[in-house]
Amino acid sequence: MRKLLALVALLLLSPTLLANPDERLREANFAPERPLAQVSLERKNQSVLRYLWADVYAAALYTEPNVSAPQILDRQRSKRLELYYFRKIQREDVIEAAWTTLNRQHDKATLARLRSGLDALHASFQNIAPGDRYALNYTTDSGLSLERNGKLAFTSTDPELASAYLGIWLAPNGLSDSLRSSLLND
Repeated sequence: MRKLLALVALLLLSPTLLANPDERLREANFAPERPLAQVSLERKNQSVLRYLWADVYAAALYTEPNVSAPQILDRQRSKRLELYYFRKIQREDVIEAAWTTLNRQHDKATLARLRSGLDALHASFQNIAPGDRYALNYTTDSGLSLERNGKLAFTSTDPELASAYLGIWLAPNGLSDSLRSSLLND
């Protein structure tokens, strides 16, 4: 109990704990446009994920020009989801959160079919430090890619894997309904 109270006190006294979301988005410094394959994607929306009063990361959603944010769920659309982290997170915690969400969103048969791709994607994860930037990219030509701090960490040509993994943030019953709404808001 003492450790829990100490942790809560430490979090509440943290100067960056309840930073203004606009300040956090300035810190994340998401570019207004991002090149992806032969397309220039534009930033549609950005938001900050808070968990237990702490800012965890900022997220930005990029799509092709003239594509509304809700249309981005179409598998034929190029997209980029970029995350800028404010906190240290162990890779095992990221993987556990991903599996929890995937289990909530998909049936066992779907997850069994995607298992080898999900395991390969998770094997590319590392512990996260404040200031790390991860991005999930998808195009119909090249498939799914994961970037870590601007360097390619993983690729897959499986569109079902791409849809399922991006769905952690963008599909119903995902990681955060409020983050999803902010990112897909037109």
